[in-house]
Amino acid sequence: MADGGGGGGDEPEELSDKQKAEIAKWFLANAPAGEIQYVAKDVRSILGDDKIYEVAAAEAFPLHNKAHLLALEMPDRSGDVLITTYGELDKNNYFDPRTAQVATVDHVKQVCTNVRPANDDELPSPYIEDFRSTLDAELSKYVSETYPKGVCAVYCVSGKDAEGPGADFEFVVVISAVKHSPQNFCNGIWQSIWNIEFKDDMQFVEIKGKIQVGAHYFEEGNVQLDAKLECKDSTIFQSPEDSAVSITNIVRHHETEYLASLEASYVNLPDTTFKDLRRKLPVTRTLFPWQNTMQFSLTRDITKEMGIEK
Repeated sequence: MADGGGGGGDEPEELSDKQKAEIAKWFLANAPAGEIQYVAKDVRSILGDDKIYEVAAAEAFPLHNKAHLLALEMPDRSGDVLITTYGELDKNNYFDPRTAQVATVDHVKQVCTNVRPANDDELPSPYIEDFRSTLDAELSKYVSETYPKGVCAVYCVSGKDAEGPGADFEFVVVISAVKHSPQNFCNGIWQSIWNIEFKDDMQFVEIKGKIQVGAHYFEEGNVQLDAKLECKDSTIFQSPEDSAVSITNIVRHHETEYLASLEASYVNLPDTTFKDLRRKLPVTRTLFPWQNTMQFSLTRDITKEMGIEK
């Protein structure tokens, strides 16, 4: 029966548990770097239902951890394992190529709970490992010099069983560096992923890189930076040592160049981007003289009309 009165519409329908879980999952998965535990605490409180929260968290945390290339210290303190699709064996187990170990992780708690030696079928051949480990050592030096809290890994994603010259193979280099400073209301992350294709028949190495920089500043506001760059380069197929040096120099060149371009942009922000976000000053670059508004005709007309002239 229709309501003949002039009241408001029907009450909004209550969200289903599935809808609540999907919304919670979105907020968790899209939390800025280093802030998912803070978001999780608030989401859990708002939901008021641990069962719904746990369903959302179980799906969102793995997505978030992989998207942010989370680095977790292994229990035996042999190093950090990166949570990335390139090392993912299953939902909770990740291969660390440097230590030849498989780490078991708790995504929600963001801790590594166990490690085991990698199986033979999970490891590359000695020929491929020579190229991989040499490149890893060279890149590790670069990362430690450039990023105070940087972690890197080199994964073989194609051709890992090649026993010698004559076969193509591909590496993926992952670099992740974070700067968490919640007490100063800011967090940041640097991520770069480099696909390195070794083409034996052409004696050629093709390099494709994707760099992503994120920053979040939230003191009395919410400002986020999400900058991305894709680049390509190449070098010749050389010995493991010479290839490692050449590839590392290329990575260094592109990342240094991009970082310099970001810094140059920051210098110009007040006169470019920020200017577009606020009301522009007149051409004279002078502020509105609130203490002496009588010089403007509109003010004189209003005071005259209202009879409040001195």
